[in-house]
Amino acid sequence: MRKIVAAIALVLISLNIVTAQYPGARTGGMPGGAQTNIGHFYGKIVDSKTNKALDAMTVQLTGNKFDTVTKKMKEAVLSTQITKANGDFSFENLSLFGNYKLKVSGLGVKTLDQAISFGIKMPQPGTAPNMQQMLGMADKDLGNIKVTAEATDLGNVTVTSSSKPQFEMGIDRKIFNVDKNLVSTGQSATEIMKNIPSVNVDIDGNVTLRNAAPTIFMDGRPTTLTLDQIPSDIIDRVELITNPSAKFDASGGNGGIINIVLKKNKKVGYNGGIRAGIDARGKINFGSDLNIRQNKINAFLSANVNKFKSIGNSLITRDNLFTTPSSIKTAANTINEGGFSFMRGGFDYFIDNRNTLSFAGNYNTGNFSTENNQRVDSTIKSAYTSYNQIGSGNESTSNSFGGQLSYKHNYAKNGESLSADFNYNERNSNNTSTVNTQTYFINNTFKGLPLKQQTLGSGNSSNITGQLDYENPIKEDSKLEMGARGSVRLNESVSNQYRYNNTTGKYEMLSNISNSFKSNDQVYAAYATYTFKVRRTSYQLGLRAESSNYTGTLLTTTGKDSASFKVQYPLSLIPTAFLTYKLTDKQDLQFNYARRINRANFWQLIPYPDFTDPQNISVGNPGIRPEFTNSFEFSYNNAYKQGANFLATAFFKYSTDLITRYVYTGKNQLNPADTTPVYYTSYINADNSIVFGLELSNKVPVTKWWDLTLSGNLFSSKINASIPGQNISNDAQVSWFAKMNSNFKINKTLSIQLSGDYQAKTILSPNVGGGGGRGGMGGGGGWGMMFGGGAQTSAQGYNLPRYGFDLAIRKDWTWKNGKSGSLTLSMNDIFRTQLYKSYSESSFFTQTSERRRDAQIARINFNYRFGKFDAALFKRKNTKADQSGGGMDMMQ
Repeated sequence: MRKIVAAIALVLISLNIVTAQYPGARTGGMPGGAQTNIGHFYGKIVDSKTNKALDAMTVQLTGNKFDTVTKKMKEAVLSTQITKANGDFSFENLSLFGNYKLKVSGLGVKTLDQAISFGIKMPQPGTAPNMQQMLGMADKDLGNIKVTAEATDLGNVTVTSSSKPQFEMGIDRKIFNVDKNLVSTGQSATEIMKNIPSVNVDIDGNVTLRNAAPTIFMDGRPTTLTLDQIPSDIIDRVELITNPSAKFDASGGNGGIINIVLKKNKKVGYNGGIRAGIDARGKINFGSDLNIRQNKINAFLSANVNKFKSIGNSLITRDNLFTTPSSIKTAANTINEGGFSFMRGGFDYFIDNRNTLSFAGNYNTGNFSTENNQRVDSTIKSAYTSYNQIGSGNESTSNSFGGQLSYKHNYAKNGESLSADFNYNERNSNNTSTVNTQTYFINNTFKGLPLKQQTLGSGNSSNITGQLDYENPIKEDSKLEMGARGSVRLNESVSNQYRYNNTTGKYEMLSNISNSFKSNDQVYAAYATYTFKVRRTSYQLGLRAESSNYTGTLLTTTGKDSASFKVQYPLSLIPTAFLTYKLTDKQDLQFNYARRINRANFWQLIPYPDFTDPQNISVGNPGIRPEFTNSFEFSYNNAYKQGANFLATAFFKYSTDLITRYVYTGKNQLNPADTTPVYYTSYINADNSIVFGLELSNKVPVTKWWDLTLSGNLFSSKINASIPGQNISNDAQVSWFAKMNSNFKINKTLSIQLSGDYQAKTILSPNVGGGGGRGGMGGGGGWGMMFGGGAQTSAQGYNLPRYGFDLAIRKDWTWKNGKSGSLTLSMNDIFRTQLYKSYSESSFFTQTSERRRDAQIARINFNYRFGKFDAALFKRKNTKADQSGGGMDMMQ
């Protein structure tokens, strides 16, 4: 079983760790055994009286080494160094197991001998390893070593070492290692989310976490990229932060945070890879990455190109409950085609042992086109009257870029650090959409000239963030963290509406429904957390103070301000609490509480209509108040046997002033000659809502060649809301969905993965979040039109049951000189069963919809890796960008 676990871990890094037992530069652990040379000792030699750095000091490291002659372990000098002008010394490529001796000597100083070690304990049989904790402790800062008559005993470090598991639970997050997920190879982050427990993905790629929209982070920071723009092949792991601690922004509502951590090699020398693939529609994907580390510089670069063609169809029936009843039936076929390119690069500059400067940047560009053909049949008083033939199209471009500059300083005290980073992300988009509508009577004769409409839009959004964090381990089992953060979000959007004049033969601008906006959203916060451990129980208590203000401005066609509104939110105190009780080495209980605040976003506040979708016109409400949520979780985790893990989480959320949608009718501003009422969707504060549920996940090695992961989510929500003339409250209904992931290892080089999901009848999300956008307005949506339309947004409705399966097969090769390759063949929805059906209703209508998209698409991908394998650089050099926005410190 250990061989199986080791084979799938950290691209063989952890295999080295698990099998090693003794220190030594090249001994690994057993005679001729595997190597575990990833340990790192470093420090500074200083004068005991003046604390000045001492150069030209001799620092010698000794340890046990296997003697090939006597076949026994023998103490030997492993390495000797002379300190630099600043007193620094550094020993790398060390085994994590066993004991070492450090000897410091020099002219005019007394020789110092000191015992040091990593103190790693091999995990007990059946105990799930904690790879993240091991990575965080593999580097040992010995601090300022004072040359005096008395030796300084720095003590030992305890590190739990083993392979990288598929699932890990931290004190404030759940981590899913997805770098070996086969079915999503050559696709995007959206496909990866489909295999993450607790996460649900709809037909349009919209992600919900516990039936609410989460905030998407990339490498621990908010991003302007959408999930479709992040290639799956560059993702290392996904972190679910369902109850964010005080370190994170308190905004985000009920959905929590999904943090996508990208792969970043830090191996000595050079290494890289090339990958390419094609799907059944002839659309290619290509990517490559390169990492070079030499002396004080670690540089990395990756690039990806993804092309796609997506085909969908839908059938929507809406019954209008007006004084004169009518119904509309819409059948649509949609083709969305395009692609995007993604580049990411950066470097780490190791100034010295305790100071690191890092920079990372990314650039994304895409071109997309959507073609949609609809037939809309109209019935009045049960009599068929006419139909509309609607042809629409959308051409859009989008480009995003961002950068992060980070600095981290490690103090002489082990674990004490100060880090600062500055982030800038910007996204620009342009789109042109056209809608041509021709109305026919039942005898197929024209009903007047066709109505031609056009929308020209553009959008720009930028996020600017600065953050300062300080960590101080007060004692061995306690830590204080504090920091400050400022964030500014700027948005600009232009949407000009035109109608074709059949007399002049030209498009004429409709100034009454064209608009241009800009907004400025600022959030400032400070936080403090205290983590400590009392026997078997770990605690983390936190408090965050946060304040924000929002300004929205309507612009004229000349770019001057014509109207504005401002919302200032008072200072809010956000407490958090996390408690983990370790029942045994294999079992623990966790309880946490967090208070969250969700503020309305740009699109929910602007009080002007968006006519991008004439069937679902949206208008904001500047009077929306922020919603507050009290969130509770209780979890039980049990690694009941080697390679197995069971996790159960119960959650309860109570929200006041929940931001939700509602529907009302009004005049047709787009076509004033049409007296038929049209629907408008807007936003209000519901009185309150309750969400509660249970999540279960179980991973078990059924046999030596079969690993099975099963997960299920059972949840319910109730919303209480009313507006004059309507009651949009809904009764609590139980919903559930389940996921399955099976991995079959046929032999050492051939693997099969089968994944599936089932969603039972599920109520529509009562919460619309505060971080999303409004599709299409001014090009801000970036992706054009939705696939054939969807369920009308309201506070009531449900999705009908559905299920589907994906399949992938992978063949691996390993060659000499560190080269390897793999070939993956995959197909989604292999039985063509993913049919999305929904029902929604309001006081004005009832609506049903059926939609299908991209069934049974086969893909083939090849991945080639090269470079010398030598891992010797870990968490010490990482800044906040590498620590996933909150660090992986788990006191267990």
